[in-house]
Amino acid sequence: MSVFPKISLRAKVEEYLRATFKNDELLTALGAVEAERKYESLLNNLSHPPAFTTVRVNTHLASVEDVRGLLSEEIHKQYTSLTVPVLRHPKLPDILLIPVIGPSRKDVQKLTNEVIVGAQCGNAVLRGAHVYAPGIISASKFMKAGDSVSVYSDIEGKCKRGAKEFLGSKVFIGNGISELSRNEIFNSTGPLKGMGIKMTEPIYLSPSFDKMLSSYLFLQNLPSSVVSYVLNPQPGQRILDMCAAPGGKTTHLATLMCDEGEVIALDKIAEKVKKIKQNAALLKLNCIKAFCHDGTKALAIGKGEDGQEGPPFLPESFDRILLDAPCSGMGQRPNMVYSWSLKEVTSYQPLQRKLFRVAVQLLKPGGILVYSTCTITLSENEEQVAWALETFPCLQLQSQEPHIGGEGMMGAGLSPEQLKKLQRFDPSEAVLQGMDLNSLQEFRYEDLISMANKDCIGFFIAKFIKVP
Repeated sequence: MSVFPKISLRAKVEEYLRATFKNDELLTALGAVEAERKYESLLNNLSHPPAFTTVRVNTHLASVEDVRGLLSEEIHKQYTSLTVPVLRHPKLPDILLIPVIGPSRKDVQKLTNEVIVGAQCGNAVLRGAHVYAPGIISASKFMKAGDSVSVYSDIEGKCKRGAKEFLGSKVFIGNGISELSRNEIFNSTGPLKGMGIKMTEPIYLSPSFDKMLSSYLFLQNLPSSVVSYVLNPQPGQRILDMCAAPGGKTTHLATLMCDEGEVIALDKIAEKVKKIKQNAALLKLNCIKAFCHDGTKALAIGKGEDGQEGPPFLPESFDRILLDAPCSGMGQRPNMVYSWSLKEVTSYQPLQRKLFRVAVQLLKPGGILVYSTCTITLSENEEQVAWALETFPCLQLQSQEPHIGGEGMMGAGLSPEQLKKLQRFDPSEAVLQGMDLNSLQEFRYEDLISMANKDCIGFFIAKFIKVP
């Protein structure tokens, strides 16, 4: 059930993406009609939120069932009279799934008072957030605190800050109650912070996790939680998370290791490293050591100090490495407008290869390297795998467990056996059917899990072993 326009792309990016999803291998296998259908489905689905909100339980501090009970109580408070199930994922023991209710456009009436928010803020609202003051671009002339307002997303970024009216392209995302007056928002002398609009009737109903069970839960997309299981870190091992911010996978790795061993987390931006440390402290994980360092320079040149704690590191000094690489991010959902240029989209492949070269050298013989991205291009995913296998004879592609996504995509010259070892979460596979409380009761548990596995962000995972 589509309620938003398909994702808007720059012309050259759209042409590039179309060529990717209608490459010769795919056209031969699927036929032109099916390839076109899948491509259009992809563009449509990217502008809509996933069907489930996914949270990871911090099993270092509490049991999944205990947290599930607490979470159910919190959601019931937020949803007042509604009861929505909290499901456990059968293959991801610490993952809980909350069905997203919506779209409910028919029931929500548009109001006279309007608030325009930035596209990024609008995307967050569609996944359960309230509107925070910095995200507000425009508000009706006489809006006061306590007023009921309709909230729209400025998907093209053309609304001028402080405008009293906006007639440009905007998408209705729900109604809420203003916490601030127009004057407080736009005539404030200090920095804006705090809640601006409390959403009461969002088009898609998801729980807000603002300060909810923060030591016990981590909001994380489903494929992102799969990555740590695929790497399968063991207690006592030395693990490297090369591009770690904001620390979701870092803290998951430490939890799976029972906080025993060492997880080194790198990021080249100091503020992001601070966030990793904050998340580790919040979740009470002690084996994480975060450093502000460029992953492409993480290998010590010449003699380094043996047993050195921080970067750069000696060759072959890690048991397992996660390279969750910087990428074009085209798999993120919801996203109604992707504003990057083709030059920006294609700039990531060289950087990813630089990081990959360093990762291979830092990995011990017999060690495991997992490469992942949150994008959908061939050049950053399957083409990188083909390049890695050709460039590094010491690497062998490995099967993944759990494997809940689809196979790799054709077009990079990989064999069918190799594609089966890859894991691609493809938004075009999702069927946007909408969910209300009545239809929710009709689904079997197995059907809901299958839906959660398919209707999620676009993501890619490859697993390698370094042969001695």
